[in-house]
Amino acid sequence: MTSEEIEYVFHRTEDQSEVDRLRAIEAVFDPASQRRIRSTGFTHGWRCLEVGAGAGSVALWMASISGPSGQTTAIDINTRFLNRLPSEVRVVAEDICTAALQPESFDLVHARYVLVHLPNFQVALKKMLTSLKPGGWLVVEEPDFQTARAISGDHQGVRSVTHVNRAIHQMFASKGMDHSLGSRLPALLQAAGLRNLRVENDAFISQGASAVAEMMRMSARQLRTQYVATGEATEQDIENYCAFAQNPSTWAIYYATVAILGQK
Repeated sequence: MTSEEIEYVFHRTEDQSEVDRLRAIEAVFDPASQRRIRSTGFTHGWRCLEVGAGAGSVALWMASISGPSGQTTAIDINTRFLNRLPSEVRVVAEDICTAALQPESFDLVHARYVLVHLPNFQVALKKMLTSLKPGGWLVVEEPDFQTARAISGDHQGVRSVTHVNRAIHQMFASKGMDHSLGSRLPALLQAAGLRNLRVENDAFISQGASAVAEMMRMSARQLRTQYVATGEATEQDIENYCAFAQNPSTWAIYYATVAILGQK
């Protein structure tokens, strides 16, 4: 499958529902992303690349730190939510796999929940590594859906969560993608020669109606047609999954986030 044939699973979602989902991700995960990026020594004057910039919060934060003596570039195949970023952020509407990035031009490259959506993620990863200066830092955060499971809830809800988790697995597999990519990345980046590797694995046990559960409910609503098309989940399963995610008496691990930091 070529880069041009890849379609991001959320590509055809409505603008408002998708920006709501992206803002929910930002609210939950930006603090950890910022902490990880800061731990590299990130400071003013750095040249930064944000891959798969989404709604732009991380790129905007990077620009506020790197300042006028640095530069922040935000790249995304669809920049529909980046048009309000200030001029300090250079917005590039390109596919990371084919983008013409100058080698050894960035002090920091960050990507969150990007590679998991690419069958040819190795191409994107190589492009990111090539664009790093010697001594530059790569910070990658990717999901591992193989950890997903319902922990507590009524029988019907738990059963439907299991079915939807299977549908998520099958949806990724049918597109040539790995739903557990996060767990594979530490070894892959070690083999690529990155040094000073640090790995974090966040597998939150989330209560229903929490921010993580709400984010996954929104995803299930947007991707219900794709989930049902796998044959692993029904329309009723989607409804039960959403009700489970909204119920404060339920608990689940919706997925883990594996973060890898490494220096070129």
